[in-house]
Amino acid sequence: MNRILLVVLIFASCVLMPSTIAAHDGDHPPDMRVWKDADGLFEIEASFVVAKDGSVQLLKHDGTLVWVPMEKLSKQDQTWIQRRLDAIRRINGQSPMKSPTYSQEDPDDTNSDRADPIFLITGLVIVVCGCLVIRLLARTKNTRMASVIVVISIAGLIAIAKEEKPAPNIQKHFEPFKDKIKYRFDDNYFYIESNGMPDHPMMIGITAWQQQVPIPQPYTGRNAWQIPLHPKMADKPVSAKEQLFRGAIAVAVNGVPIFNPIKNDGRTDTYLAGELDEYGGHCGRADDYHYHIGPVHLEKIVGKGNPIGYALDGYPLYGYYDADGKMPKDLDAYNGRMEKDGYRYYSTKKYPYINGGMRGVVTVRDDQIDPQPRATSPRAAMPPLRGAKITDFIRDDNKKAVTVKYDLKGKTHSVKYTANMDGSYTFIFTDGTGKETTETYRVRPDGKRPPPKKDDRPKKGGPKDGRPKKDGPPPKKEELPGVKAAGAFKLSSSAFEPGGKYPVEYTGDGAGVSPPLQWTGAPTGTKYYALQLWHKPKADGDEIKSYWVITNIPANVTSLEKNTRGVGKDGYNDKKRTGYDPMNSKGPGVKLYHITMYALSEEPKFSSDRVTRADLLKAIKDITLAETTLSYTYERKSN
Repeated sequence: MNRILLVVLIFASCVLMPSTIAAHDGDHPPDMRVWKDADGLFEIEASFVVAKDGSVQLLKHDGTLVWVPMEKLSKQDQTWIQRRLDAIRRINGQSPMKSPTYSQEDPDDTNSDRADPIFLITGLVIVVCGCLVIRLLARTKNTRMASVIVVISIAGLIAIAKEEKPAPNIQKHFEPFKDKIKYRFDDNYFYIESNGMPDHPMMIGITAWQQQVPIPQPYTGRNAWQIPLHPKMADKPVSAKEQLFRGAIAVAVNGVPIFNPIKNDGRTDTYLAGELDEYGGHCGRADDYHYHIGPVHLEKIVGKGNPIGYALDGYPLYGYYDADGKMPKDLDAYNGRMEKDGYRYYSTKKYPYINGGMRGVVTVRDDQIDPQPRATSPRAAMPPLRGAKITDFIRDDNKKAVTVKYDLKGKTHSVKYTANMDGSYTFIFTDGTGKETTETYRVRPDGKRPPPKKDDRPKKGGPKDGRPKKDGPPPKKEELPGVKAAGAFKLSSSAFEPGGKYPVEYTGDGAGVSPPLQWTGAPTGTKYYALQLWHKPKADGDEIKSYWVITNIPANVTSLEKNTRGVGKDGYNDKKRTGYDPMNSKGPGVKLYHITMYALSEEPKFSSDRVTRADLLKAIKDITLAETTLSYTYERKSN
């Protein structure tokens, strides 16, 4: 009987052990694993050979031996090596080396089949109960029944050991790209890891370009995309017309993020502005490739009727057609509708093109979904290259090289980069004459982009820090974004001079009332006026803050009194309030603000009563006869 008990306990222990102890892939050497560089951008599958003089030797599939500096590997890989070396030293009767301050989180462990505490307790209870029953039967000398109990107990343990959580339904929609992306899940989220680089050509056809090129991104580990597995409808949905101008709002099934079609200036439609390639994507300021319209080309891979992406609230994004092969005509303000299997977003050929916001529950911080994976780039954000059109895209995955060719003034130019093993990038810039310039860049340890070089900084709008010179003249009209020639149309104020200091009375440090304004010289045919007060926190950035919006000002009105009320219709400022928002400048230095007045040929039409700056600019884009801007400076005094 004791032998039977011993067999049961030994077998149970084996079954209850974490499966990684016995796991072995017969197609690879024992230590074959995926190694990543320090930035997590590129991978190499190889087995560990030896660590020596601060470097590690790896054996690849083809038998090639490569040496890699230890410090260039990811923290997880360094931890794995340290543990391996400690184990070898113990075998040799030596004390383990003092471990460096590596992360103790091994990616191989995070995806392993560790024994679940509940599973261990359940298994232990089965073993104990089985032993008690067997012992009781042994006293009655019923060995046949004891044998049956042993078999049943073992079968039960095996069943528990083999039981795994079924994959969520969302997984099958990403499986067509399983060779390019990785995914995992827990009870609440489905995680997608990728480098953000799709298989299709990128950037071709773009005519409004900021000189960014696609660089692989480290959307892995804690920086992976996460989709809620149990989405909930929000009581107060978030509109992409008013918010979410930063970061992604969805992820395509190929692991490429999808951004709001409106840029972070809150008004520019990237598709209409010529900023997108043939697949509806382009590079952001961090050299991160992403889509701005529905990636409907993915239907050729996933099949019609299947999702092409998921919004970050957990609801799926489909192509142009529903299950009946028809374009939905009853979509809500968020480009979605409720169907038999739940809520769905759809792609459309007109704005908003994709999900028009978040119909589900999300957390929004700093105008973007939180958490939001972070993109990194070794280069500073570049200025626009006027007149350039991208004509070709060449990628060599074996050499980890990408080339973007573009036409400028009838000549072909190119930008080529090669990713180096040490984490740096070598760029070769070739101009229309064939002259080459080489630069090497490296991602900063903090992940932030380096500041622009002196030659790359915008020449307009003031000194290097982006602030206007104190008491200096305002920018020229052509330097303000989106300003049409005003002609005789002029805006002025009796309270301050153009480009002058703004009186404290009209700021948050004073009474906080709106200033008096007058305008003259409106063009013939003007039916309405509209105005906005705005400010760019960074002269070389795209972000614009809105303080005051008024629409539908009658054509017979040519001035606004101090602290004016009831003229036209009040729109909503960035604080989501109507009326004038007095500025409370943060940080030292002089800030530049602008009030822009628009002469309109007809009454603007809005889809909502809550008109924001973005709504105004979209509605008046084709009905603006002229616009004029009055600029001023304000410097908040410290206490």
